[in-house]
Amino acid sequence: MLQAHTGYDLAIIGSGGGAFAAAIAARSKGRSVVMVERGTTGGTCVNVGCVPSKALLAAAEARHGARAASRFPGLEGTEPAVDFPALIGGKDTLVEQLRAEKYTDLAAEYGWQIVHGTATFTANDDGPALEVALNDGGTATIEAAHYVIATGSAPWAPPIDGLVEAGYLTSTSAMELDELPEHLLVLGGGYVGLEQAQLFARLGSRVTIAVRSRLASQEEPEISAGIEAVFREEGITVHTRTQASAVHRDGDGILTTLTGPDGEQQIRASHLLIATGRRPVTDGLGLERVGVKTGERGEVVVDEHLRTGNPRIWAAGDVTGHPDFVYVAAAHGTLVADNALDGAERTLDYTALPKVTFTSPAIASVGMTDAQLAEAGIACQCRTLPLEYVPRALANRDTRGLVKLIAERGTGKLLGAHVLADGAGDIITAATYAITAGLTVDQLAHTWHPYLTMAEALKLAAQTFTSDVAKLSCCAG
Repeated sequence: MLQAHTGYDLAIIGSGGGAFAAAIAARSKGRSVVMVERGTTGGTCVNVGCVPSKALLAAAEARHGARAASRFPGLEGTEPAVDFPALIGGKDTLVEQLRAEKYTDLAAEYGWQIVHGTATFTANDDGPALEVALNDGGTATIEAAHYVIATGSAPWAPPIDGLVEAGYLTSTSAMELDELPEHLLVLGGGYVGLEQAQLFARLGSRVTIAVRSRLASQEEPEISAGIEAVFREEGITVHTRTQASAVHRDGDGILTTLTGPDGEQQIRASHLLIATGRRPVTDGLGLERVGVKTGERGEVVVDEHLRTGNPRIWAAGDVTGHPDFVYVAAAHGTLVADNALDGAERTLDYTALPKVTFTSPAIASVGMTDAQLAEAGIACQCRTLPLEYVPRALANRDTRGLVKLIAERGTGKLLGAHVLADGAGDIITAATYAITAGLTVDQLAHTWHPYLTMAEALKLAAQTFTSDVAKLSCCAG
C-alpha cells in the first residue's frame, strides 16, 4: 500500500555526517525534516570508516609501542599477543555505542523521523518527490520543499582480470574479518591503503603493498619517501610504480600478477585488499528524472552553493566529489540547510583545508604543494626540516619524519605546510590557522610555540628560512 508523507521542509537521502549536519541545522531553524536510509544509520564514518579504523589503528599502535619500547635505554620491548576476534568485538561495541549516542538518539532528540528504505526520485506535477521501497516490504511517497542527496561514497575496485571471481577485501570488509590475515597484499597507496597496511602489519600480519606511482602520491615527494622508509623499517614490503594485471584463486590463497620496474612477478597472499579509492553512490537514485546531472566518476554535479541542476535538490558530502572528509560533509550539510531554507547563498573556501593520514608517524598537510604552485605559476621557496632538529622528537627517541613549509617568494606568505610526524594532525591545525590568517613564515617563526612539543617543529621550520637551526640552542627564540 502506498503511504504518502507530505509537507516536509527538507527530505534527506542518507544518514551520515553530511545528512545529520543538514538535519540538525534545519531542525534548529524550526523546520520539518525526514531522512531516508537504506542501510545502517550513521553512514560511513561511524560504521565502517573513521571510528572503527582509528580504533583498530590505536590498538595496533599500542602493540607496536610495547614492542618498540627498547629504543629507550633501560626498557625491554615486549610483543603482546593478539586476540583478533576480541579486538574486532571491542571495535564493534564502540561503533554501536557511538552510533546510538551521535546518530539515532540525536535524531529522536531533535525530532525527525528516519525512514528505513531505498529512495528513488520521481517527478510529478508539483516537482520532484521520493518513492521509497521500505525495508519492511511496504512503499511510501515523500514530498518536500527541498531535497538533499547525502548518499556518500563506497570503495571502488579497478577492472583487474579475475578480481571479482577471486574475491577481495575492501576497507569495510577488512575490519570485519574474524581472523588475522597471514599475508595481506594491499593494492593502493592512499590514506586507506597506508592505514590498513600498517594496522595489519603491527598486529602481526605479513604485509605487502603495491602502488601505481609512490606511497601517498598526493603528498610531497619528501613525505612519500619518508613513509616508505618507515614501512620498510617495520617489515612491510613495498612495490612502487607497480600495477596488478590479473588475480586468481590459488588453493586457500590469492595469486596476483604484478608488473613493475623489475618486470612481471606473482605474489601469493592469504588475503587481497583493494584500496584504490572510492566512488560516489548515485546508482538507482533516478537522478535523470529530475534534472540532476552526474560527472565522470558518478558524482552529483553541484554549483558553488551545492545546488544541483534542479533548484529544489541539493547535495552534500562525498557524493559531490569534493574532498571525502567527514568534516567537509558536515560543513556541506549545514551550508545546504542555510542555502535551501534561508536562501543564504553561502559558499565554502577550501584553500586551507587540512587532511590527515593516520599512519604512525602520521601524515598531514594543508595548502598547496610545490608542484601545484609551479603549475599555477606562483614563485615560491621551500624549506624542509628533518625531525632530528626537533627537541621533542629527540626526547621521544623517534626522529622519523619532517616538516616542509612553502612560502611565496618575495612576500614570505605561508602557502603550504606538509608534515610527517607523530601528532602531525595536531601540528597541521596550527598551520591551518596560520594560512587562514595569511601569516608569513617570518611571523610564524616569531609566534609563541611551547618548548618540547611537536608543534614547535613549525616554528623551527619557519626559522630555517633565515637561520641555520643546527646552530641554535635547544630553546632559542
